[in-house]
Amino acid sequence: MPRKKTEEAATPQAQPATARRLAPEVRERQILLKAIDHFATHGFSGSTRELARQIGVTQPLLYRYFPSKEALIDRVYDEVYQWDSSWEKLILDRTIPIQERMVTFYHGYSRIILRREWIRIFIFAGLTKEGINSKYLARLRERVFVPVMSEIREAYDVEPANNAQQRAADLELIWSLHASIFYIGVRKWIYGLPVPDDLEAQIALQIDAFLNGVPAALKHLRPAPAAKAPRTKQAKAAS
Repeated sequence: MPRKKTEEAATPQAQPATARRLAPEVRERQILLKAIDHFATHGFSGSTRELARQIGVTQPLLYRYFPSKEALIDRVYDEVYQWDSSWEKLILDRTIPIQERMVTFYHGYSRIILRREWIRIFIFAGLTKEGINSKYLARLRERVFVPVMSEIREAYDVEPANNAQQRAADLELIWSLHASIFYIGVRKWIYGLPVPDDLEAQIALQIDAFLNGVPAALKHLRPAPAAKAPRTKQAKAAS
């Protein structure tokens, strides 16, 4: 008696789905965001092969969008270290009290810099990628530090910084404020320490303390005495 054939399943066996091809701009953005997280976690060491493996693409695909590791790092820099030109206009707007200007600026600025990727990439870059941070810090000096201190001197009726000693003192003073705000991010994203819940209130408090001390310090700052010219042989002989 012939064997009865077993009825085959009506539904064919599922085949692996073909991965959907992403638009080039979407793929580039995806690689960029994964690279930002990679550099924030591991720093800039390692080969492009290892980098590609970590972010989940092949090395040839990585090179299709970024011709070199340095090109990718430059793109990461442009993405992470964005600059808002309205900050510069705000700093110079004398229709607004200087304290209000500084609080508004640092509230906006802190929302950009006190993020994991910003802080960690900046620290890694300072240790291993010479030139990346210096470009950013030069812009910060010229577009924020110098004009802020000039506006403080104007608001508190302090003479403009007209010599190298006074200009250097201005920079050291504003660095002390800026670094205290930046260090909030370092405490959180580098050391894993707790930071204030209300960052805006903390920043406003630090600026208040800064402006209650710095103008008086500037008024007491005196230029260094001029160096005496060396005596000539004729002057020595005459004496």
